[in-house]
Amino acid sequence: MKPDVMMLHAQRPAAMAQLEAAYRLHRWDLAEDKAAFLAEHGPKCRAAATNGHAPLTAEMLAAMPALELAACSSAGFDGFDVAEMARRGVKLTNSSPALCDDVADAAIMLMLAARRGMVQGDAWVRSGDWAKKGPMPLMHSTSGKVLGIAGMGTIGQAIARRGAAMGMEVRYWNRRAKDVPWAHVADLADLASQADTLIAIVAGGEGTRGLVSERVMEALGPEGLLVNVSRGSVVDEEALIACLGDGRLGHAALDVYASEPDPDPRLVSLPNTTLYPHHASGTVETRDAMAQTVVDNLAAFFAGQPLLSEVILSGGAPAAGERAPC
Repeated sequence: MKPDVMMLHAQRPAAMAQLEAAYRLHRWDLAEDKAAFLAEHGPKCRAAATNGHAPLTAEMLAAMPALELAACSSAGFDGFDVAEMARRGVKLTNSSPALCDDVADAAIMLMLAARRGMVQGDAWVRSGDWAKKGPMPLMHSTSGKVLGIAGMGTIGQAIARRGAAMGMEVRYWNRRAKDVPWAHVADLADLASQADTLIAIVAGGEGTRGLVSERVMEALGPEGLLVNVSRGSVVDEEALIACLGDGRLGHAALDVYASEPDPDPRLVSLPNTTLYPHHASGTVETRDAMAQTVVDNLAAFFAGQPLLSEVILSGGAPAAGERAPC
């Protein structure tokens, strides 16, 4: 018989076809009475297929007493009770390797769009201001500037390589120094004071909530640029709105927000922001590859082989800076 798998969130079509062929899928994502569905089918399942937008609470885990693996098709998993997963010995895999390049590209894209006024330039042409007013105001270069990176996991390193290739001096903050060719700065506010641009690419969750604080933003300063491609919770959004509003922080280029998909209107209305709709990994190629990680990790699990992209839940939570969600 096919192994039973709890489907908490549907995957991309190619991945779904493979999962349907290999497993008996229990579609919690389609169930009207989800608690009753879990009570009926949860005890059968040793594995669950999901993504970071579906919950995995202590109550859900209790309804799946045989669960050994949650295979997640996104990098982030803010709604998972990782402490309870660790207590129960439930392993977790995510898709960080699959989305690394597109998220790194998006971080650089946001940095360049903000520094070079891409959005304003588009409007300058479309509105006719180019003909009416002449050249748009001068912007700022990136080459020769200092790029600070908060988080030196897989994606942070990919961003660093791109920044270095553009002629930027890369420095980084991470809770533990890494064996990388860039300078480690032990205090995030200190790094911000040295940087022209600070890119946040750390794990979400309570361990990094408000990591980019008012102090960090003030250190980045009136000419500084903050780019966030991690999670909205990583940035103190009230402080961000205040610092952008009164000029203590120069500009923010954001892919993620404290409330999605309805960001704070005060933030959206600020002119010194460049905004993207949590779409850093949003390409066909990457989303297909992310879904394939679920297929491949489930196959490895049921074959008794090592998992391909396991997240180590040390002490009930992943270490900040060790993986980067999107």
